Amino acid sequence: MADAIRALAIDGVEAAKSGHPGMPMGMADVATVLFTRFLKHDAADPRWPDRDRFVLSAGHGSMLLYAWLHLSGHAGMGIEELKRFRQLHSPAAGHPELGEHPGIETTTGPLGQGISTAVGMAMAERHLAARFGKSLVDHRTWVICSDGDLQEGISHEAASLAGHFGLDKLTVLWDDNHISIDGDTAISVSEDTLARFRAYGWAVRRVDGHDHEAIAAALNAATKSRKPTLIACRTIIGFSAPKKAGTAGSHGAPLGPEEAAAAKAALGWEGGPFEVPDDIRAEWEKAGSRGGGTRRSWLKRLAKHPQRADFERAMAGKLPERWDDPVAEWKAKAVVEKPKLATRVSSQKALEALVPAVPEMIGGSADLTGSNNTNVKGVPALNTANWGGRFVHWGIREHGMAAAMNGMALHGGIIPYSGTFLVFSDYMRPAIRLAALMRQRVIHVLTHDSIGLGEDGPTHQPVETLAALRAIPNLYVFRPADVVETAEAWELAVKRTDGPSVLALSRQNLPTLRSEAGENHTARGGYVLAEASGERRATLIATGSEVSLAIQAREMLEEAGIPTTVVSMPCWELFALQDPTYQETILGTAPRVGIEAALEFGWSRWLGPDGIFVGMTGFGASAPADELYKHFGITADAVVAAVKRRVN
Repeated sequence: MADAIRALAIDGVEAAKSGHPGMPMGMADVATVLFTRFLKHDAADPRWPDRDRFVLSAGHGSMLLYAWLHLSGHAGMGIEELKRFRQLHSPAAGHPELGEHPGIETTTGPLGQGISTAVGMAMAERHLAARFGKSLVDHRTWVICSDGDLQEGISHEAASLAGHFGLDKLTVLWDDNHISIDGDTAISVSEDTLARFRAYGWAVRRVDGHDHEAIAAALNAATKSRKPTLIACRTIIGFSAPKKAGTAGSHGAPLGPEEAAAAKAALGWEGGPFEVPDDIRAEWEKAGSRGGGTRRSWLKRLAKHPQRADFERAMAGKLPERWDDPVAEWKAKAVVEKPKLATRVSSQKALEALVPAVPEMIGGSADLTGSNNTNVKGVPALNTANWGGRFVHWGIREHGMAAAMNGMALHGGIIPYSGTFLVFSDYMRPAIRLAALMRQRVIHVLTHDSIGLGEDGPTHQPVETLAALRAIPNLYVFRPADVVETAEAWELAVKRTDGPSVLALSRQNLPTLRSEAGENHTARGGYVLAEASGERRATLIATGSEVSLAIQAREMLEEAGIPTTVVSMPCWELFALQDPTYQETILGTAPRVGIEAALEFGWSRWLGPDGIFVGMTGFGASAPADELYKHFGITADAVVAAVKRRVN
């Protein structure tokens, strides 16, 4: 059965003329034991909520996953799909891609992301078991990872988290083959990996990765451990290839016709390309349906469970009825009281309305809770003493946090949100990018969003970060101007089911600008906040904390006889989705001025060839916020002067 995985991996890579045969050939024995004896799964329903999650963190070895899906009888991964490995529109992509096949739990490939995402899946399982009970939620998370996964910094963060939280249902099978692209891993790594994981609080074992009974004994021990488990599986990369086994030559390229034939001969494999003997296929299909009875028993329990409706709603990603009523009440109150609040505080006010109404929301912060304002009074922390808690103290692990949040969202039943400073989103970027690629509902609260954070200085002032985030496809970047726009952004982020959102929020207090809160204007991305008193002669376009500055400049321009419109544009991505007629109406034909305490990159899209930008041209400095705005020329006077030069 393991040799069937090897043969299909060889054939798929040969047919594609590219790929990574070595890892599937080396880990086939480990995978076969896992899939046939331990994984709780039913090929007839690969999205069954209480299935075990399997994450191929070493995503380059994707043919191992595709071969298993094919052999175990999963619909949609037939032999024709394997023959089109790495070809356009094939579900058997070069690296596993979420959505290409229901048996693929997550997109992997960037090393370290898979194992870190799996930590979030394991956390989600523990939380939902506390909420709904073990009769509905009682499954494990399994990972196959590579040497490279464990070298990436993110895996260190995630492993530390898993040990701290005691995620005993998480098992990582490390393909300990000692080979990387450059050669033997000894050229770059000399640490004791098992000692490192033991120090994190993991149980560790070492096995011969080609001894099925030793593998089974290690996996059995993992199921009984009270800690997360790392099993170092000593394997031979490219197992059975006469010349390339145990070398980097089998890692990332086809074996070649002669070596492929010789490898199959060494295995005693006599079938032609993509041929699997009927008896072996039958055994694999039997293994694929092994969990059928367990699934049917679970369905019976679900049918009688008092929380069935709530469980099914949560796992489907649907929000409770009238979930947004408390936010609407808060917005109506805010437009009357007009508080002057930092948008990070406005965000907390919105969360105080949302979190009690949406039990799937789990918050957190990377050791900046009091700065990010992501906590809600009365909501307990999620920890080993209370898995039902709804606030995670992630520690200073921004990258691991973001990947684990992806895992929570992928698992289902949780809407994760968390916080750190906007400038530290650079640490999170690969995981944010994957959330956007996988279209996952993950929300990042990123505060201290400009030079307005003041005295902490240029290391903490994210002048280029908004542009970098806006460059990620399918990521909504909200930079709200006041308390109302902040609440609207939260509504949109929570409601959104097809991708992640970022809320870039101010440290400094901002006035309430909106006088009504009926329609969610942020949903259009950009809108006219203040219309010109006559025929428009200038349009000021601003985001976030600079919208109030634009309002000041407008008043000065109106007094000077220059009718001026202010456009608030809290979300470029949503504005870009609007009808061109709407966009033209909002932006107008008068000269446009963009105002943002960040770099100009990207603004030309909205300002046009004759537009003016008032903002940063380089890094910031350490000083009180008001002084910095004056020093860098981001003032109402500067905007007025720029407009007058253009229109007079």
